[in-house]
Amino acid sequence: MAQEGLQLDRETFACSICLDLLMDPVTIPCGHSYCMNCIKTHFDEDDRKGLHSCPQCRKTFTLRPVLEKNTILAALVEQLKKTGLQAAPAEVHCYAGPDDVACDVCTGRKLKAIKSCLVCVISYCGKHIQLHFESPAFEKHKLVAPSKKLQENICSRHDEVMKIFCRTDQQSICYLCTMDEHKGHETVPAAAERTEKQKELEVSRLNIQQRIQEREKDVKLLQQEVEAINGSADKAVEHSEKIFTELIRLIQKRSSDVKQQVRSQQETEVSRVKELQEKLEQEIAELKRKDGELEQLSRTEDHNQFIHSYPSLSALSKSTHSSSINIRPLSYFEDVTAAVSETRDKLQDILREEQTNISLTVTEVDVLLSPPEPKTRGEFLKYSREITLDPHTANKWLFLSEGNRKVTFMRQQQFYCDHPERFTEYSQVLSRESLCGRCYWEVECRGKAVRVAVSYKKFSHDDLGFGNNDKSWALHWYKMKANYTFLHNKVQTDLSGPWSSRVGVYLHHRAGILSFYSVSETMTLLHRVQTTFTQPLYAGFRLYYSDGDTAELIKVK
Repeated sequence: MAQEGLQLDRETFACSICLDLLMDPVTIPCGHSYCMNCIKTHFDEDDRKGLHSCPQCRKTFTLRPVLEKNTILAALVEQLKKTGLQAAPAEVHCYAGPDDVACDVCTGRKLKAIKSCLVCVISYCGKHIQLHFESPAFEKHKLVAPSKKLQENICSRHDEVMKIFCRTDQQSICYLCTMDEHKGHETVPAAAERTEKQKELEVSRLNIQQRIQEREKDVKLLQQEVEAINGSADKAVEHSEKIFTELIRLIQKRSSDVKQQVRSQQETEVSRVKELQEKLEQEIAELKRKDGELEQLSRTEDHNQFIHSYPSLSALSKSTHSSSINIRPLSYFEDVTAAVSETRDKLQDILREEQTNISLTVTEVDVLLSPPEPKTRGEFLKYSREITLDPHTANKWLFLSEGNRKVTFMRQQQFYCDHPERFTEYSQVLSRESLCGRCYWEVECRGKAVRVAVSYKKFSHDDLGFGNNDKSWALHWYKMKANYTFLHNKVQTDLSGPWSSRVGVYLHHRAGILSFYSVSETMTLLHRVQTTFTQPLYAGFRLYYSDGDTAELIKVK
């Protein structure tokens, strides 16, 4: 056990700069110890930076520390040199395994090396290393941890130790190399080059540590951002739930009020009708009684009695009710249903509009770089949106089908009720859903010509068709010539690309990117727009006056 402690001491008393046993050891304020010459050289280099630091823990000192020899540590090092290697540790006598560095001096079965000498270019076991510590001749030899790469320090051409570095060719060489192939080159001792590289290394480490500190600050800021986002989102959800709960309560109350009003009116009307019904039934009974008396009188054989009784029996009391009852069609409360339906439609429109505003308000947190724009169809499909068309906007020459995903131009006008958002001058239609964030959809075009567009909703629908104002962007698909044209604000741009019946549309609203693609076995970009979108966008189509022209929003997978 004592031997194991000595082996540990040899490592403990090594200078972290030169990696050798401490020579004239000194201890700096942070507690780390170095050879006096090693730390002095280090601080000389720090003088240029104006800031001194410990090579190990990187603690900085405003003033250059005064170096005083650590006499106790020096005595321990000397004691270690004298006694520490008299007996090799038990584990040193272990035989070298396949993954170990073997002693180059041992004959027969080799022991495991405990040190490698960079001067001798030999690895030594605990027994054969002792001479390096006992003989002054080996005092300047550089001992390092056992290494299998010692032969890399031998010049393959001259079989000499490479102690020189050629800066011209940036390679290690031996002294004989300086006389032939490296003659005239800028050469320096390998130790000198190591010193220069060590300086660069320290600068690199300093830069890395600064970047680590910066990134740690960024991470902390991002963590705070996450906490802020979570807190804000929790509050928004909580408040929204309260507001919607109140809205639901108001709707339920209104529903209850309407139900009560209808039932009350129902009761009043039924009571009035039943009252009239009872009076009529009474009159019917009276008339039946009178009819019976008249029938009996008609059978009287006594002429005088007949003539005497007829005037009183034939007189009818005047009816207080109309001779005819006007029955209205069965639509007593259809006006109520129509009013409630109208309220529902208005509420749906308000909720859709508010949903769009909410989507725009909930801004994306751009704390990191946004994901790159998709390249393959599979990447685009990650942003696919199911879109339906809004019947309230459809021109009357357009027929919607397939769950309002398909629009067809018809020769006969369709029956649509009047609506302020309906296109009247152009055979156009907009989507029901607003498009924010990242969206992708595909359109199957058939017929002669289709205009695939995105557009703001808030503009006069009759101020020109899609692409002919500054509020819409459109790709004109023209089968007759098998070509494409892009339109915006009355400016047309002819496009080239492979012809396909399917068009893909990619929108990144926040980044202001709008792209149109020809979709077949591959995707080919036809046109890309880079702008700033100030309002939510809607998908749109314009069909021309050719019966059967269609555009269908495809359910992509």
